[in-house]
Amino acid sequence: MCSIVGIQGNFKADDLIAMLKTSKNRGIDASGIALDNKVYKNIDLNDFDDDNFYSLGLGHNLLAVHSSKDRTSQVQPLAKNNLVLVFNGEIYNYSSLKNLLAKLTKNEGITSDSELLINLIDFYYDGDLLHSVKKVINLLDGDYAFAVSDNINLAIARDPLGVKPLFYTDDAFASSKQCLKGEIRTLKPGHILYNWEDVYPQRDIFQKRIPTDNRNLEKLVKLAVSKRVEDLDEVGVIFSGGVDSSLIALLLREISLNKNLKITLYAVGGKNSKDVVAAKCVANYLGLPLKVHDVNENIVKDNLKPVVRAIGENNLMKIGVGMTVYLASKMVAEDNIKVAISGQGADELFGGYNRYLKSYNENTLDDELRHDLANMYHVNLERDDACSMANGVELRLPFLDKKLVEFALNIPIKYKVSGSEDKLRKNILRKLAFNLGLNKDIAYRPKKAAQYGTGIDKILRKKVLKDVDIEDYLKK
Repeated sequence: MCSIVGIQGNFKADDLIAMLKTSKNRGIDASGIALDNKVYKNIDLNDFDDDNFYSLGLGHNLLAVHSSKDRTSQVQPLAKNNLVLVFNGEIYNYSSLKNLLAKLTKNEGITSDSELLINLIDFYYDGDLLHSVKKVINLLDGDYAFAVSDNINLAIARDPLGVKPLFYTDDAFASSKQCLKGEIRTLKPGHILYNWEDVYPQRDIFQKRIPTDNRNLEKLVKLAVSKRVEDLDEVGVIFSGGVDSSLIALLLREISLNKNLKITLYAVGGKNSKDVVAAKCVANYLGLPLKVHDVNENIVKDNLKPVVRAIGENNLMKIGVGMTVYLASKMVAEDNIKVAISGQGADELFGGYNRYLKSYNENTLDDELRHDLANMYHVNLERDDACSMANGVELRLPFLDKKLVEFALNIPIKYKVSGSEDKLRKNILRKLAFNLGLNKDIAYRPKKAAQYGTGIDKILRKKVLKDVDIEDYLKK
């Protein structure tokens, strides 16, 4: 949704401005800063003149997604009493928390996620910032990264799945690695960085063991999708024609029957690639518009530099998947849509990868799925976020809904993988997709990783990389 940055120590305003300029692609609609808790909103990053030194700076670039009278995307930083806050993300239980706060404080004038958040922290604040932040985080259902200061202390927090990125050094933090210098670390999901000390979460959802009733899966998947488009009137779907994105598209189509929601599917791949062929088939089946970004050697070569720089790594697998997200979100941005939905996370939840058969045979698959979900933030999520936000598109991930993850991790393995020769896997999700209306060919289409299904990996390895040194793109 946005870009947040911050510095603590002896610095000049220009240092903070430079960080915001570097991450401006993440929030093109407005910018603001707080310097020692004095807030400047709607500033021109190229014309802000201040040569003074400061001890704390917070910055924000806004990607305006909401525009209704009840919920708008607000220019930040926000200040209330002695608190100053910058926030990136979405609070999906916004309405219920807003109503709760109105009952507790009689404050009915809240109109944004960030305003809700700072008011909640202020309500629970009793001089102990860490305590109030912990209290509020326990109430939140959302994808977020935020920083809040009370003039003395600084608390930086990240959502429990790590959907929104947050990187930091000894004295600075940012939504993007490119904003930082020195040894860059990642704030782990659910953690709080309090005065630069790592505070572990009270509960680890990846290890939570609870009894499940498989009949609740349908309800939780539907809710996870619906809450991510609740206040939108148009959305893009990063689409491969596989069961994950097809199920999401099916559920979005159902939602659009009861509310004004325009849905467009976006696929990437070579002309006859498996993903494009499947995407066209499913789009036709669902009766939804599909746009395809044709991929060839020239397209891959022309887009390699921005993808590598967005990811900040030379990992070939990440580049192949990242380019799919980058090219799809590029189409989304060209249509002036600011939010895209992705099926990321379903394979880790339901055992989709072929490599899981080895763990199944060793009776360790449950542990591996929990491990993979706990580590998705630095394996997949930061990559996808960087590639979509390079085009100013916010990525939302229904399968990484907190309640759905807690539930699905505790579904017995036998419902996910049926045996050591199970070539399809994700059985319970496929069955759900079939029962909800996808035909058998779609619901039971074999898994194909994005870099292979699009043909991008083959183009990279056989044609492009023989003439290109990726390391050159990583040099500053």
